[in-house]
Amino acid sequence: MALCLKTSRISIHCLKSKMGLLSMIKQDSCLSSLTHPQKPPFPTRNAQNFRDPDANFRMSATLFSARRLKSVKAEKQFCSLDNVDHNQVLDLPGGKVVLTPEMRFISESPEERAQCYRVLDNDGQLIMCSNFKKVGEEIAVKMYTDMVTLQTMDAVFYEAQRQGRISFYATTIGEEAINIASAAALTTDDLVFPQYREPGVLLWRGFTLQEFANQCFGNKADYGKGRQMPIHYGSNKLNYFTVSATIATQLPHAVGAAYSLKMDRRNACVITYFGDGGSSEGDFHAALNFAAVMEVPAIFFCRNNGWAISTPTSDQFRSDGVVVRGRGYGVRSIRVDGNDALAIYSAVHAAREMAISEHRPILIEAITYRVGHHSTSDDSTKYRPVDEIEWWRSARDPVARFRKWIESNGWWCSEAESELRNNVREQLLHAIQVAEKIEKPPLAELFMDVYDVPPSNLCEQEKLLGETVRRNPQYYPPDVSL
Repeated sequence: MALCLKTSRISIHCLKSKMGLLSMIKQDSCLSSLTHPQKPPFPTRNAQNFRDPDANFRMSATLFSARRLKSVKAEKQFCSLDNVDHNQVLDLPGGKVVLTPEMRFISESPEERAQCYRVLDNDGQLIMCSNFKKVGEEIAVKMYTDMVTLQTMDAVFYEAQRQGRISFYATTIGEEAINIASAAALTTDDLVFPQYREPGVLLWRGFTLQEFANQCFGNKADYGKGRQMPIHYGSNKLNYFTVSATIATQLPHAVGAAYSLKMDRRNACVITYFGDGGSSEGDFHAALNFAAVMEVPAIFFCRNNGWAISTPTSDQFRSDGVVVRGRGYGVRSIRVDGNDALAIYSAVHAAREMAISEHRPILIEAITYRVGHHSTSDDSTKYRPVDEIEWWRSARDPVARFRKWIESNGWWCSEAESELRNNVREQLLHAIQVAEKIEKPPLAELFMDVYDVPPSNLCEQEKLLGETVRRNPQYYPPDVSL
């Protein structure tokens, strides 16, 4: 009797699992394509609730989260192998594998490319049956004003560098939606490990224009004490780890921080940003594997903007972008239109919920385009067509697209636009004038904050630097004291 009951329970459990899998397969077309914007990004049209987008979003997030078993331990118990002849199953430490006499190689690429989730079309209109996290007027207007502020800040600081007032700068032109919309979907308790093209995340969290200017000018008010290159921002108060120029080193650090959040049972996650070039580094692969195995609440946000300085993605990898790499490490992934603020906001919001509630990493690939030069040290017209750049600047501008959407809702107008841009530019010019007048940190601070007791070779270097400056004062700024 007991044996029969046990067998019945197993059969029922397997049947439920199979039915669940069939349900997920039916809902498998969950993402909208850039080339087919009319296709629903999540459940089918009949399942949509047009009056409550949040309900649709919650349902789609649940379906999306069901695609991976809860843990490796659960995967070992996957009951689809229970009825297979034990002689045809190899029981490995990672789970059971069915044996086959047929020699079959796994294809190097899927039959279809991964689809790209999108909410707004190029004209800023909602795509029919689109599924997204609802955004109210207050948040939407702040998102837009911060995108305009970021765009204006790039223009002003770029001009300042060209005038010789700062030494270096890198813009976020074309990637404003990635910066602001992703930040809007997070909380200030979430830790940020940036690359160097995410100042908008800081802006959203309250970093002032004066603080940006102080860092770029490396004065005494700079939190990094003038030791970093311009645009290498950081803020302990805003949980924004200081930018490092070395590519992808922030990724393993982010996983370690996420593991600490998990151990402390914090209701927060870690997000780390990187470009398509960063995905070619070993740290990317180590970090994804580390995150998957330790099941940490981390969001890996890849800005696939087509270019790693002058190297196109076609020269970096043969896979379908970056999003497909997640599956190889057991990481849930999604591809998003990086110029669609609503899509980014919705995807990051869902990713955050899954990362925290399910203790799992999420990989987001945002498809976008780096409209600006890589930095002020680069001339991108030497390796890509000017008309291509201009097309993305005009036809795919994420700021203009989002403006059309908020205007269609009656939340914005031309008068507000003109006033905003004028005010932001005036504030930036004032911030630059103030930053220029603040004196630089003394050279002696270059040798502090690393060792409790500086070693002898460091003391010798400090002495030699002082002597060099005194012998050749004409080569050093007069406002830098020893």
